[in-house]
Amino acid sequence: METWEWIVLAFAIAAALLLLAAFVSIRRRRGRLVERFGPEYERAVSSSGRSGAERRLSAVEKEHDDLDIRPLSHAARDRYRDEWKQAETRFVSDPRDAARAAERVVSRILDERGYPVGVDTEDQAAHVAADYPDVVERYRHGHAMLENVDGAQGTENLRRAMLDFRAVFEEVIEDARTAA
Repeated sequence: METWEWIVLAFAIAAALLLLAAFVSIRRRRGRLVERFGPEYERAVSSSGRSGAERRLSAVEKEHDDLDIRPLSHAARDRYRDEWKQAETRFVSDPRDAARAAERVVSRILDERGYPVGVDTEDQAAHVAADYPDVVERYRHGHAMLENVDGAQGTENLRRAMLDFRAVFEEVIEDARTAA
């Protein structure tokens, strides 16, 4: 073989190796995102396509990893459990206020644990999904039910919001690091 043929062959092999490395890297990143975000990954893919979803979730993952997420103290958990019981007790007499109180309890827990506050529900949900992928849809649904309380279904939607926030509450108040 002539020298130029060796150069072309080496270039082709190098290009193939680079493509293989890129493919493996993409698959690894995708697997990591699927594992971390669970159902949230599929939801993001269905709404913005695979590459858009992976870019967004990678950005959320990086931002989330920079947060100082911390467990609640035992005293804080007890305080939030008491507040939650009060919200549930009020549901019979004032369902709207009780559901809003439940939402506030969950928001305050997330704030105290170090999740971003002052962001829209979708951004906060993405950060919740990074740690609690199995309940993030309940978080979204609870917010949606609170926004749809007019008409004949109002009380039923408030009840659903309470149930959704209860599921989120139970997950975020306990942290694997403190429960162990």
